[in-house]
Parts: sequence; C-alpha cells; structure tokens
Amino acid sequence: MTAGSTLTNGTTAEHELAALQREHGRPLFALLLRLCDGDRQRAEDLVQETLVRAWQHPEALRADDFDSVRPWLMTVARRLAIDARRARQARPPEVGDAVLENARVISDHAERAAAMLDVRQAVKTLTPQHREVLVLVYFQGASVAEAAATLGVPPGTVKSRAYYALRALRRVLPGYAADLR
Repeated sequence: MTAGSTLTNGTTAEHELAALQREHGRPLFALLLRLCDGDRQRAEDLVQETLVRAWQHPEALRADDFDSVRPWLMTVARRLAIDARRARQARPPEVGDAVLENARVISDHAERAAAMLDVRQAVKTLTPQHREVLVLVYFQGASVAEAAATLGVPPGTVKSRAYYALRALRRVLPGYAADLR
C-alpha cells in the first residue's frame, strides 16, 4: 500500500489493511522475529498490533511526504517490540506447569524445627554409651577411628554402638525411618 490511498470515514478500509498486510507483513514479521529473539508467537502478535496501529492512525498512511508506509510501520513495530520487552522485564518471568511439576520441594522451617525437637527427644532415650557414639559420629562428624580414640574403645565397638543407636532411633521415630538409613 502506498501513501495517498483512499480511506473510508476516517479509518482504513478492510481491503486496504489486507493489502497492507500482503505488501509489508513479511518484512514486519522478519524484523519482529529478530527483535523477539525468535519467538514466533510474540512476533505475530506484534505484527497484528502494528497493523491495528495503522488502522487507528489512517493519517499516517495517507501522508504525501513519502512513497511507502513501510518506514512508518517498521518504526511502530520496533517501538512496540521495545515496549513489550520492557514490560516483560518489569514483571517476574512466567512459569509453565511443566516447570512447577519438576520443581524441587523445600520443606519450611517449622517442619525442620519440629523434626529437630523429635530427634532430640529420641536421642535422650538412648543409653549414655550409644548417645556418645551417635553425637560424635553423626552430629560432630568424627570418623570411627577418631570416635574410638576419644572414647577409649575399639573401632568395632564404635561401629556396633552406632548401629544399635540408629536401630533404637528407628523404633522411636517411625516417620523418619527413611532418613536414618
């Protein structure tokens, strides 16, 4: 469509918009596809929005100062793409359902605090020898040899006390059995 086309009642006629789409649609789409980082759907939406602006501003299409409306359309399209990018950056990114299904679930602090209280109560039920080994090996991170040297017992005794301590905790904490393996 060239400048100076006829307009009906101050708006662009439907057939003129169709001609505008046929003549300038592909170059507009190519420009917008680059500006939208290859997002075809967003580029198509912006092409439509550009043509809506042309329909809303028929005075730009009938200006006699230029031979083609393509520069005006390209400028409008570029500005719409910039505005759309700024609008997307101003709000949090959208998340699809597939991402949510694969998201890692993190327990809240209340659950963790309740679990710590449960474990403390359960550890208090152990014999002092089992509790010492458990605290050294599992809570303080000592190796079996280090725990044996600290307690003055053979490494085999540390291992057996740790085994029986965990076994007793499994009985006292049935809901946490999977975590105690």
